[in-house]
Amino acid sequence: MSAPDYRDIESHLSSSRALTDLPEAHGTLAGALCSGEQLNVQDWLREIFPEGRAGDAEAALHAVFEWTRHVLRAGQLAFQLLLPGDETPVAERAVALGQWCQGFLYGLGSNPIPEIEDLPADIGEIVRDLTAMTRIDVDEKESLEDNEQAYAELIEFVRVGVQLLHDELAPFRTTAADDNPVSLH
Repeated sequence: MSAPDYRDIESHLSSSRALTDLPEAHGTLAGALCSGEQLNVQDWLREIFPEGRAGDAEAALHAVFEWTRHVLRAGQLAFQLLLPGDETPVAERAVALGQWCQGFLYGLGSNPIPEIEDLPADIGEIVRDLTAMTRIDVDEKESLEDNEQAYAELIEFVRVGVQLLHDELAPFRTTAADDNPVSLH
């Protein structure tokens, strides 16, 4: 299963009165899927659109939802963040990464999970690092090549960290799904 096309999905969102852009929306989806099994596509769409109706974007967003759920469950490190491509300036991509992390943390907090202090040390550290990344920026003193390298390393860290969080939170997702389902809003 291949990753959805960022530009196509972002175009659908912008023409459909979305409340957020794709990085934050996808981050929210990934975070909610990490912390809870009961999320369905309609819950996610209500977070993105004023009336929960995606219009022309619905089929594309269903594909994003199914792809994201599939790659996280597969556990083969196939997960990718939906972010602007390399043709976009690194400063804009860094802002999008910060938005993605912000959405992820929002989605992660949408279901009851243990306090960070009660999680394994590496999991709590990943959550703290993702929190710090919501304020990401490029270093104007560094060369474009150095900023590109740092950005690529952060993307890989987030990608692997999300998969690790998904795997480590599996016992809590099962427990949370047995309790009262919680929607994102």
